Formats: sequence, structure tokens, C-alpha cells
Amino acid sequence: MTVTTYSAAPDWVTRSVPNPNAALRLFCFPYAGGGSVIYHHWPRHLPGTVEVCALKLPGRENRLSEPPFTQMTPLVRTLSDVLLPYLDRPFVFFGHSLGGLISFELTQLLRQQQRPMPLHLYASGIRAPHIPPSREPMHALPTPAFIEGLRRIKGTPEDILNNDSLMQLLLPCLRADFLLSETYIYTPKTPLDCPITAFGGTDDTIVSQDALNAWQSHTHQAFKRHMFPGNHFFIHHTRPSLLAVLTQELTSYLQPDGAEGL
Repeated sequence: MTVTTYSAAPDWVTRSVPNPNAALRLFCFPYAGGGSVIYHHWPRHLPGTVEVCALKLPGRENRLSEPPFTQMTPLVRTLSDVLLPYLDRPFVFFGHSLGGLISFELTQLLRQQQRPMPLHLYASGIRAPHIPPSREPMHALPTPAFIEGLRRIKGTPEDILNNDSLMQLLLPCLRADFLLSETYIYTPKTPLDCPITAFGGTDDTIVSQDALNAWQSHTHQAFKRHMFPGNHFFIHHTRPSLLAVLTQELTSYLQPDGAEGL
């Protein structure tokens, strides 16, 4: 039996602007095939009292030699342990696409383990967990068809898709992430006690507004939905607008009188 050994906790979290005195940590979970670099510039657009902690999962960036996860349960169990040292102050979760599902399942596990919980869950570009996917699975497609599928969802730049040697490096991680997402099965759970905000793209053909609205059933607290111009990867095209809304949302947790929800 082969035992996989993963990096120590610091390699799981990237802080492009470390802030040891932060009042709030914002953990950001990547979409399929994505890395921590997605969130590299976010700190400059958010309040200075917020520390952006971007998740760097195995199989990408400087962790290419580590096998990527292909199942949700082992991933969130590992995340629960490696992130525990970072949960020593108020925090929120933001996840885009696959990252939204990961952050949701991690929140559920933290509750089950009676560990610190996020004050808020931000689900971006992802259907509610109980809603089935709207497209056919891609993870097992032959390489040409898989790459064409990536091209259709417009999440990978053309210069990367057309670079054979680079794609050979990226394909294992991409296939693993799609396998993780496409084989995910929701198990009914009690709604969360933290608010949920869903973000979506007006031209997203993968996640409908109804699928975003369905997140409301997963919380006992407030639910909001914000739509932005763009396709499934609107977080890149409308980043200033998205971060302006996120700043407004986070401000309620940063009040000097002991922020709302703290």
C-alpha cells in the first residue's frame, strides 16, 4: 500500500501580503486546475485589516510532484488539519467553481469536528451542492477532446492550450480536479449557521442563476446573490467590481466595536 506524503502546512497557504496583525483572514479556494496565483493581487483591493490566504493544493505551482486529490472527503479532511493553525482569528471562505464546493464541504467538516467556523461563505461561479452538474463529465475524455472541452469553458488561455509541453505538465492536475468535481456526491446536511453569498456571471453557461439561488437552502442565516458581467470566469474580467462588493461585505466584520458576527 502506497502512503502519500504531502507538504507541511505552510506550503498549503500563500500570503502575497502577509499581515500578522490582521483582524480577519480571507481563505481563497481555486477553481479546477487553478493555483494560489489567482488571488495574488487581491490584497491591494481589500481592506488592510484583511489577510488573503490563497490555498495552494497539491499537483500545481511548486507542488507539481505531489499527487493531486481526486476525492472530496480526503481533501477536506487534510485541509481541516493543515489549516487549523490559521484558524486562530476570525475568518471567511471564498471559493470559485470547484473551490466553492471544497470550501462548503470543509465548512461542514469543521462544524462536525467542533472546530472554528467561517463567519461567512462566499460561493462564486458554482451551483449549490445539491444541484447536479449541467454538462457532461470531461475528466475521462481523450486528451484532444479534453483540451477542446477546456477551450469551450474559456478558463485556460489559448497560448497555454496550444503549448503541448506545458499542457503535458498541467493535464494530470486538471484531470484530477475535474474528476473530483464531476464525481462529487452531495450528502444532505443541516443548513449552516453562517451567511452565504453567491456570486455569478451573467453570461455563465455552466452555472445558472437558479443554481446560484439554490444556495439559500444551505444556510439558516442571510443569503445574498450578486451577478457580474462575464462568463464562468468573471472573477478575472470583473475583478475590481467583485472586490468592491466583497470589501463592502467584509466591512461588517471589521467594525471597531466588535464586528457583526464576531
